[in-house]
Amino acid sequence: MARLKLTLACWDYDRTRALADAIAAHRITLFYAVPTMYILFLAAERIRSLAESVSGAQAVFIALFIVGPQDVSIFGLDFTVAAFVGLTAPLLGIAFAFDAVNGERALGTLPRLVSQPIHRDAIINGKFAAALVTISIVLVSVIVIVSGIGILRLGLTPSATELLRLLVWIGVTILYVAMWLAFGTLLSVIFRRAATAALVGFGVWLLVALFGKFLLNLVLAIFAPIDTSLPAADQLASYQWYAFLGRLLPPTLYSEASTVLLNPSVTQTSVPATLGQLDQAQQQIPTLLSLDQSLLLVWPHVVALVAITVICFAYAYIRFMREEVRA
Repeated sequence: MARLKLTLACWDYDRTRALADAIAAHRITLFYAVPTMYILFLAAERIRSLAESVSGAQAVFIALFIVGPQDVSIFGLDFTVAAFVGLTAPLLGIAFAFDAVNGERALGTLPRLVSQPIHRDAIINGKFAAALVTISIVLVSVIVIVSGIGILRLGLTPSATELLRLLVWIGVTILYVAMWLAFGTLLSVIFRRAATAALVGFGVWLLVALFGKFLLNLVLAIFAPIDTSLPAADQLASYQWYAFLGRLLPPTLYSEASTVLLNPSVTQTSVPATLGQLDQAQQQIPTLLSLDQSLLLVWPHVVALVAITVICFAYAYIRFMREEVRA
């Protein structure tokens, strides 16, 4: 009888937790989609005029995600759908993961989970996979809504190449969210209190996503300023160093990858290595890259995001597997 009561209690807890997660996912989808549609509404006239002026040209449909209202920015970023997704998507990863483990520990249900006839790593793997699938559904739903509005209200129809670019961009966005989800999972394992993990997670996001580039440029300007009296080749080397350090920030990696994937007219993301390459870049005739050429440009960015994700989740996995859980 006691075993039956314990089983029923576990079932009631799991059902209540799943229902709460489902309600939270629906609310997040709603509150995430409304600002995105508002951005698209503000930029609708500009997108319509752009579509009329370049009627018949390529890559018009994906302008829905990279074109925003004029003279409007947020934290120095363009007020576009892609910029909004890149700014707020990490919040979903942190919000779904900061209490993944320590929340169970605080409720006293972690020993119950560990005592089940499953492998211990299935707990942390399942939490990570479930959160990633939920966030992916939210992101895909928002992108589908934006695409539907563009088709119905603006009369823009996507080509096969544009759909492929959009799918690749969604994949990169999910990978970017997975990185922050792994970081949030790591915090939930390290810190025993969910409030502490949340403060650290959102604080790091605020520091890196909003002020990371500003603080980095400030430090570089103080300790390694660019001397304009030096030869042009030395100044170019300094700019390369600045660009390399800037790519240590995950938001920079994602921003550059999104720009290349959603804007086929972008032909490079790095500073030219020599003055000859700089002169060639300035004289280059504007052209549109194919998808495979754009993928070659963003491949290093994707590898870097995967590496950061693997490092964060691997450390969280090892720490969780070695942790002693007592009833």
